[in-house]
Amino acid sequence: MGARAVTRWSRRFVAASALFLVAWQAAALAGVDRRVRVALAVYGFVLHAVFGKAYSLVPSYFDRSLALTRAPGVHFPLTALGAVGLAAAPRSGVPEGVGAVGAFCWAAGVAVFVAALAWTLRDNPTGRETGTSDANADRRPVDRFANAFVPVVLAYLLVGSYATAAGYVTPVPALPELASLGFARTAHLLAAGTAALLVFAVGFRLFPRFLVASSPRALVAVVLPAGAVGPAVLAWGLYRGPWFRAGAALEALAVVGFALAYAVLFVRSERRRVGFYAVLVGVASGVLGVLVGLSFALGGVAPSSALVEAHFRLNVLGFLGLTIAGATYQFYPPTVGTFHGASDRTALASVSLVGVGLLAELGGALASTLAGRQAATWAGAQTATWVLVGRASALGGALLFAGLVLGVFAER
Repeated sequence: MGARAVTRWSRRFVAASALFLVAWQAAALAGVDRRVRVALAVYGFVLHAVFGKAYSLVPSYFDRSLALTRAPGVHFPLTALGAVGLAAAPRSGVPEGVGAVGAFCWAAGVAVFVAALAWTLRDNPTGRETGTSDANADRRPVDRFANAFVPVVLAYLLVGSYATAAGYVTPVPALPELASLGFARTAHLLAAGTAALLVFAVGFRLFPRFLVASSPRALVAVVLPAGAVGPAVLAWGLYRGPWFRAGAALEALAVVGFALAYAVLFVRSERRRVGFYAVLVGVASGVLGVLVGLSFALGGVAPSSALVEAHFRLNVLGFLGLTIAGATYQFYPPTVGTFHGASDRTALASVSLVGVGLLAELGGALASTLAGRQAATWAGAQTATWVLVGRASALGGALLFAGLVLGVFAER
């Protein structure tokens, strides 16, 4: 097994991610338990996309080739089964052992992933060797700086996965620092600490090359440290006064800074492709998401269930999801497909449906929160309507995205 096998498994991770995305949106529309939705979103959709592209991108960004080429094939069934088990566990009627099996499989798959990358990067752990060509020598300082944060990504993944296992598997010792993390804090570690930080680190290398432009170095210097520290402070201090405010501020700084950096790249570039528009909508969603979260931390807005859900979806479906979709459309252009609907127009429709759906949900949540008590009943009905419309729109976008990705993979 060599590079071709790694490429095939990378596609399988991305394909599984797309299927988890559809399952998440269907579950959201059906109104199933929030823990089910978070498991499908974070463990299923986001992190399987992270795994797939990390296997193909991270070694090359450290001027290496994946040392353990069989690792993706061992890893994939473990985390896929683990994500399914974690999503099924909260459902009524599901045996108690399902969650434990899911958590164990998830942790085992993550261990394979981290071991494979750690062994590959063992003689270049900070990424000083970047694989940057002489033609792009001016990019090396940013490339080196971005590489240095990849080990932090892996650390967050290990801590979040350990906390997941400790929550389900009794024999796993719950360290004092992890025992009180709970479901929400663990999700923040994995979504913000693993996925978002990897988006920042890889994004500062990937998107400038896609767009043939340069990121403002001042923003790179701010975003990566804030994105590395913010998730830890946020997870530890969630709803804990000053720590909560500090963590929310750091994460907002990272996301807003990354959004500004991408906007600068977009303006500087002459290239206009559907994937680039997807990322643009994604970073805009991320800005809205962190602003909602910051309002919770600063006490400006009460964290109602509708707004908390809007915050989650803006960040995970909007920022992470549309950024993943944009990169996916760039790596696997829909136009290479010969099946019906394989076009940039369909891809743009998928992005638009998700973006409009998120705005509808946010609008409904804000209307409910800002309405006076006398209008509470009316506002509640309006919120439910807008949420239903928004989630139906997002499901439509997810179906189009999955159809394009799976169709392209089936033909290649």
